[in-house]
Amino acid sequence: MRRKFYTLDVFTDTALAGNPLAVVLDSDGLDDRRMQAIAREFNLSETVFVLPPADPVSTARVRIFTPARELPFAGHPTIGTAVLLGELRAAEMLIRQDVGIVLEEKVGNVACTVRHAPGEAARASFVLPRLPEAGAPLGPKAAIARALGIGAADIDFGNHVASRYSAGVPFAFVPVASRAVLAKINVDRGAWLEAFVEDGRVPAFVYCNQPLSRAHHFRARMFATAFGIAEDPATGSAAAAFAGVIQRFGTPADGSHTFIIEQGFEMGRPSLITLGLDFTAGKITAGSIGGSAVILMQGILAA
Repeated sequence: MRRKFYTLDVFTDTALAGNPLAVVLDSDGLDDRRMQAIAREFNLSETVFVLPPADPVSTARVRIFTPARELPFAGHPTIGTAVLLGELRAAEMLIRQDVGIVLEEKVGNVACTVRHAPGEAARASFVLPRLPEAGAPLGPKAAIARALGIGAADIDFGNHVASRYSAGVPFAFVPVASRAVLAKINVDRGAWLEAFVEDGRVPAFVYCNQPLSRAHHFRARMFATAFGIAEDPATGSAAAAFAGVIQRFGTPADGSHTFIIEQGFEMGRPSLITLGLDFTAGKITAGSIGGSAVILMQGILAA
């Protein structure tokens, strides 16, 4: 069967930047093995397969694969798929108003809003399907430093220490002292298991509070070798879990806050992720991830 696919660049308003994404439409008839093989063929950080929704109120059911495994939830596939379906199914409506999209993912239903203002790139945001939860401790600081190819003294800043959080996908969060330290990371796969316990498959989101722009808040890199992703240009699911880091170490005042995360700059794929959080009594009560996306290509998949 011939199936239409699109590629998009996500968390950017500029083609050939951000995080590339493949979206395969009309994916009925593809089994798990075939989807995984197609994702390996695209060899992007994620490929999305669009299926009819289980609930007719929803827009679509989606499955998300890295080159190595399926994910229950991921941010840049959610943003990119929402933008694509909005443009394909409601382009005229988007000229006049925002459009709601509901994607059925394995983590649960994800409510998205798509906007395409005149003269601007299309943009989507989604409500976090889960709020972040803390996970098990990481390995010793010296082991983390070895895994990242930096010195132990380069890890931590202010009151930030390495931690683990999940908002559907678990991540290790490693604070480093500066943007210069972030730039010199050289992953040692042999040391990964000791640093990132629980079988070593947990991805690492390494961050500092020295973004390039004063209008932004954090700069980050994400490494997920066990997912078949040496480095990811923009990771929305990590940004969702990073909300737990902000709650624990940032202690924002009650009310609504917006944080802009730079990612992918060291790869030549600059990306900007918008993390919105609402706090009450020092705790997160709601959150969202937002970003722009650009449709880059379309084609026919003969598989």
